[in-house]
Amino acid sequence: MLDAALYGDEDQAVILTYAWDRLLVDPVPGPRGVHDFTGLEQLTPSVSAVPAEARPIAPAGSTLPRLAAELRHTFALIDPYQGAAGVARQLDELVSHLEPTSIDLLDVGGDILARGDEPTLKSPLADALTLAACCQVNAPIRLLVAGPGLDGELPSEDLCDMLGLLVHTFTAKDTESISSVLEWHPSEATGMLAATARGARGTCEVRDAGLPVSLTDEGPTVHEADMDEALSRNRLARAVISTESLDEVETHSREICGYSEIDYERNKAAWLNERAPLKLTPDAVLAQLEQFEAEALDRGITHTTFRHITEALNLNGNQRQDLRKLLINRRPEQYDAPLWRITTRPE
Repeated sequence: MLDAALYGDEDQAVILTYAWDRLLVDPVPGPRGVHDFTGLEQLTPSVSAVPAEARPIAPAGSTLPRLAAELRHTFALIDPYQGAAGVARQLDELVSHLEPTSIDLLDVGGDILARGDEPTLKSPLADALTLAACCQVNAPIRLLVAGPGLDGELPSEDLCDMLGLLVHTFTAKDTESISSVLEWHPSEATGMLAATARGARGTCEVRDAGLPVSLTDEGPTVHEADMDEALSRNRLARAVISTESLDEVETHSREICGYSEIDYERNKAAWLNERAPLKLTPDAVLAQLEQFEAEALDRGITHTTFRHITEALNLNGNQRQDLRKLLINRRPEQYDAPLWRITTRPE
């Protein structure tokens, strides 16, 4: 979406990204590496592309092959298992191989600008690792923050002083090219970014913890931020800059942030494996939904995501799409694509 807005519809980007879909899609904790897929295509000695034909090796899951099938860009895999040194090597190889006209490091939400000790911070590891790697590359890289505050980790007002030039403000037209993807992709931050571009305003409840996220006029904006200032501020990024393994990165995260988000995923995966699967019974689900919505309204919530509804109703991640279809079919007026709008029910 950003590539089309900044560089035109004819441009084809190479998107270097994590295969880290959390437990909603991938029951295996942590990010996936090159050894977790079949059918990858080698771009450079340490960088592989994920084409539409690639498949995660069971029981792992990944949205990247389907994204590659539906979007025209090349998706290349960040391999965090070699630490920041390994990711920097991947970037150096891509720069030499592709000779790109521009390189943008994009973070939705802005927690890449965190110090690391903020009490609301939940998932700093991937951002810090990427920032540490990018700061070692001998090529100009622009740090962009889209949707300040939309990941529910740092409030947008805490980010204002760190945001620079306004690069773009997304509109409803910008979202048209990814509308079909948003019908199935579980990313809450991207979903809220698109929703605010389409005009949604209010407070959206997200994640398993039910974090409230403000949907404001800042939601669809993209700002430039200073890479050196971000590194100077981000204690975790500075600590992991010479790491050569993901285990080292996790150790630093535990020391600086007090936790590793992958530990959280390990604990949650163990709990999910012990839980008996629930049946998605329409009448029971709708009754539960009404109770959830009534309580959410009392909390001042106007929207939520299908991921959050799935977890709030104690359903499994693989039931999210069936739940989504049920709710949209039964109550289409509440579908504020790609979010669910919470309203009072008539007595």
